[in-house]
Amino acid sequence: MDVSVVWTINARTASVDKAVESLAEIQEEGFRRVWCTQMPNEPDALTMLTVAGWEVPEIEFGTSVLPMQVQHPMLLAQRALTTNAIIGPRLHLGLGLSHQVVTEGMWGVSYKRPVQRTNEYLDGLLPLLNGEKVSSAGELVTTRGALTIADVPAPPVYLAALGPKMLGIAGSRTAGTVTWMTGPKTLRDHIAPTLRTAAEAAERSASDVRVVAMLPVSVTDDADGARAAAAEQFAMYDNLPSYKAMLDREGFTGPGDAAIVGDEATVADRVRELGAFGVDEFVGILFDRDRETRARTRALLRTLDA
Repeated sequence: MDVSVVWTINARTASVDKAVESLAEIQEEGFRRVWCTQMPNEPDALTMLTVAGWEVPEIEFGTSVLPMQVQHPMLLAQRALTTNAIIGPRLHLGLGLSHQVVTEGMWGVSYKRPVQRTNEYLDGLLPLLNGEKVSSAGELVTTRGALTIADVPAPPVYLAALGPKMLGIAGSRTAGTVTWMTGPKTLRDHIAPTLRTAAEAAERSASDVRVVAMLPVSVTDDADGARAAAAEQFAMYDNLPSYKAMLDREGFTGPGDAAIVGDEATVADRVRELGAFGVDEFVGILFDRDRETRARTRALLRTLDA
């Protein structure tokens, strides 16, 4: 199992220089890949990682996740291929549908028929990424045309898929899924088997798809304090239906229970357990404000990256 960390580019005091500096530190520590989140009110992740990737060679990037509703498949294909043209084939393109409160409340875009929208979006995006002409007229998303961006490798595409229908799309059409606030039993009993069954039904190998699991993590001697901090920092996810369903399925009382916290041995055991449960890559979100604790956590995660 690969082990990665979230590269934070979205702090209020974020700057390009600080982003490059922090990415260089992560690469020097030996991590092979970072994932960056995309919130609707924060810096554009693809732009930031393209600039930082130009300055910091070799390390790979994942987006977790870019919203589909506010960018046409052709626009996203242009942006993703341009990124790979600049930094080399280091991008892993994680996509998602965001949430109804965001799409309808902030953007004025309907959240209805998410499965159909996702399929129609991929009908346009995937051929364009692979250098093919596309003519796909959907009810929600229509894509026609081709790009003249030659000899640029297509990034693997992941879906933020949690429910069975979305996992079916991810398993049959993409490189896998990226999860958040999803605990070990749910990953073992629902996410991994549903994804891989869908892959096999589409005549793909189960090994063709990957489960990327993101969870808060803290190596600390104050586990109760860390859980309380996680509960406070990630409280919003208890009110978003897709994540609330995952927390309930696991039997968690809230986001604090999803955090992996404890001393080095405890955290190491819980992260390794995820690999045994079908996770291909664990992505740790370091939520402590204490720089020393964050360094301690990152040091342990680096040792677990096989």
